[in-house]
Amino acid sequence: MSFWKETNMDTLITFNDVLLLPGLSSAEPKDININSRITLRFSLVLPFVSSPMDTVTEEEMAIELARQGGLGVLHRNCTKEEAVHMARKVKRAESFIISEVFTIRPDETVKNATELMNQYNVHGLPVLNDDENLIGIVTWRDIRFADDNLKVTDVMTKDVITATDEVSLDEAKTILHKHRIEKLPIVDSNGKLNGLITIKDILLKGKYPNAVRDNEGRLLCGAAISPFDLDRAKALDKYADILVMDVAHFHNENCFRGAREIMNNVSADVIVGNIGTYEAAIDTLSRLEDVAGLRVGIGSGSICSTSMVTRAGAPTLFATLQVAKASTELGSKVPICSDGGIKNSGDIAVALAAGASACMMGNIFAGCRESPGRLIALEGKYYKQYYGMGSIAARKARFSLDRYSQPSKDIAEGVEGFVPYRGTISDVITELAGGLKAALGYVGARDLDELKQKAKFGILTPAGMQEMQPHDIITPK
Repeated sequence: MSFWKETNMDTLITFNDVLLLPGLSSAEPKDININSRITLRFSLVLPFVSSPMDTVTEEEMAIELARQGGLGVLHRNCTKEEAVHMARKVKRAESFIISEVFTIRPDETVKNATELMNQYNVHGLPVLNDDENLIGIVTWRDIRFADDNLKVTDVMTKDVITATDEVSLDEAKTILHKHRIEKLPIVDSNGKLNGLITIKDILLKGKYPNAVRDNEGRLLCGAAISPFDLDRAKALDKYADILVMDVAHFHNENCFRGAREIMNNVSADVIVGNIGTYEAAIDTLSRLEDVAGLRVGIGSGSICSTSMVTRAGAPTLFATLQVAKASTELGSKVPICSDGGIKNSGDIAVALAAGASACMMGNIFAGCRESPGRLIALEGKYYKQYYGMGSIAARKARFSLDRYSQPSKDIAEGVEGFVPYRGTISDVITELAGGLKAALGYVGARDLDELKQKAKFGILTPAGMQEMQPHDIITPK
């Protein structure tokens, strides 16, 4: 009976229900700054985050997105070891000084060296003796035509050019050029190996000026975790800067307990979610002290059927407004990441105006070349495979079943399908950033803080929504 007594039911608005109203503007797109925080510690050049789905984000997507200025969140529908392997690849993709260096002993064979280089996709191995001192370096050139049974000590370069960890970027370039070498080992005063500088990483650093990096110059890396898997969280903590809770409904006592234990045992920033209501935000921010970010939106994803199967959900725009209201009342600075249902740059602008600091997308990034989804051709057009983490296809791997509540494990809460191939992540990012800056220009905002202050929404009728789209025209095929 209480349902029928309810007189102030919320209107669950979605992106298609609103428009941003234009305002007085003096901002040109080239002057607009869309930098934003993803957590309390880390900022992004572009407020774009890829969803932790196994048809969206593995190491290739995470690397390319970080190079462009966004963040990739590695999925967790895999073993703990596979997740760590992906995170290590992101961290080794480029860095001024590589701190985790693959090495070899002098008495190992050329065959061993070849296998190591192939396994880790490297072209050089510092050679250490039993005292862990650097005594040589063996490169791909040294072993390319060598007998597999030769020892590393027989083919390695013994007079190694080295530097200390105080070397600057310009000094490293000078040393590499002077000696015509591609790798510069970093050693301490006792000859112990502390790291490695490669010419490849120096070149990449200049190629991607907008890349987001940690304090060691490595690309930022995000990884999804369950609130109930402390071992995985600890293992990923060595490599991931940001750990993202990956459950459909985080507003749950068990999730709170698990999240608290994880946050007490890791050094990475932890984003929690998904949440979708004012009450969930109040409880989360009040009861969990170390929350570094909030992931909001329940049931809005293009491949999510949760809201239909369960008739429960919180559309992303509604959830963002609710959580932003709660955060403001509590005086919280914890960034909000809007997750689900985002189709284009206009939706991103609306989410950011509603209080988000970043937007998480699956469908948009699933169609990129760098996503792990399978590329197929249908009737002369290219598509990429895409499915929800609650779908039958995702559940076959069985590593992320706890993303959904216990009762729902017996039913699918996602669908499977294909999305149009969109090209490279760079192309997609350029389009999204351009559209977002144009939206800020219409509102009259020079950055995302001004957008939140100046933005005004108008409610669209169904007829208005139809009129906002191209209409009354025949387009060529």
